[in-house]
Amino acid sequence: MAATTFEMDGSVMEGGGQILRLSAALSCIQGASIKINKIRAGRSTPGLRPQHLSGLELVRDMCNGNLEGATVGSSEITLTPGKIKGGNHVADTRTAGSVGLLMQISLPCSLFAQGPSELCLKGGTNAEMAPQIDYTLKVFKPIVERFGVQFDCDLKMRGYYPKGGGEVVLKVNPVKELSPINMTERGNITKIYGRAFVAGVLPFKLAKDMSTAAVRTIRKEIKDLYINIQSLQEKEKACGNGNGIIIIAESSTGCIFAGSSLGKKGVYADKVGIEAAEMLLRNIRHNGCVDEFLQDQVRHTICVYLESNYTFCFTLFPVNCLGGKKNP
Repeated sequence: MAATTFEMDGSVMEGGGQILRLSAALSCIQGASIKINKIRAGRSTPGLRPQHLSGLELVRDMCNGNLEGATVGSSEITLTPGKIKGGNHVADTRTAGSVGLLMQISLPCSLFAQGPSELCLKGGTNAEMAPQIDYTLKVFKPIVERFGVQFDCDLKMRGYYPKGGGEVVLKVNPVKELSPINMTERGNITKIYGRAFVAGVLPFKLAKDMSTAAVRTIRKEIKDLYINIQSLQEKEKACGNGNGIIIIAESSTGCIFAGSSLGKKGVYADKVGIEAAEMLLRNIRHNGCVDEFLQDQVRHTICVYLESNYTFCFTLFPVNCLGGKKNP
C-alpha cells in the first residue's frame, strides 16, 4: 500500500463525475492511493451511478488495485493502485451510461500500462451530458494524437437511452512519454460538416429536419462555406431508438470544434438541429483553439505526465481554462 493517501473533495467546482475520473486515472498512473469523499455532491442524484462504478472497477482491474466503498449511491471511495497491466479488459455500465466517459477514465491509464491494452466498453454511445462517440472519433482523437497518443477505436454498436447496449473496442499501445503541442492560433474556419441521424423506429424525416435547421442557423453567421451535414438512417446494428446531430468545424491551423445535440421526447427535430448549430457557433465566436468540451477532456492528457518542456492550449472559457507551463 502506498505510504500516503491523498484525500479529494468530490464537491469542488461542478461537483460532478469529472473530478472522480481524473483523480482515479492519476492515482492509477502515479501509483498513489486516493480517498474521494462527497462524490457528485453537486448533482441531483449524488453519489456513484452505475457508469461511475463501472469506470472505477475498470481502473481497479487495470492496475491490480484495491477499491473500497464503491457501490451505487456511495459518496466515498478509496482506491489503492498497483502496477498497470495491459491485456483485455471489459466495462459494462448495463445502462445508457456513456462509453465516452468510461474512455476518459481508462485511456490515460492504458497509455502507461506494461503492454498493449484492449478495452471493451459497453453502454450508451450517444448519451446526454456526455461526449457522443462521434465527438470522440472526430474531435478528441485527432487532437490527443498530437501528444503522441495512438489508439484505435472500433464502434461495434451504437446504444441509446434508456437501454444502452452500445459497444466500443479500444486498442491502445503504451507510450514512454507524451509529446508537447502548441495551439495558440485559431486561424480561419475552413470546413464545416456533420451528421444528423435517426435510429430504431424513428422516421428518417427527423434527420432531414435536424440537418436543414442546423444549416439554416449556421448560414446566418457563416455565409461563404459549404456546409455538409449528412442525414442518416442508422444501420440495424444499433440498440434502441434515438436521434441526434453533431456538427464539426475545422480551422486553417488544425483546430477542431463541434456542437451537438440529442433528440428528446416532445422536442421538435428542428430545435435539436438549431441547438447543435448554436453550440458550434458559440465555440467559434470565442476565437479559442479548443471548444468548451475538448478543453475539459484533453485535460486528462495534459495532466498525466509530460516529459516535455512546454505545452500550451488556449481557449477563452474562464471556468476550465487550459494552460501549460515549463516543468520545474
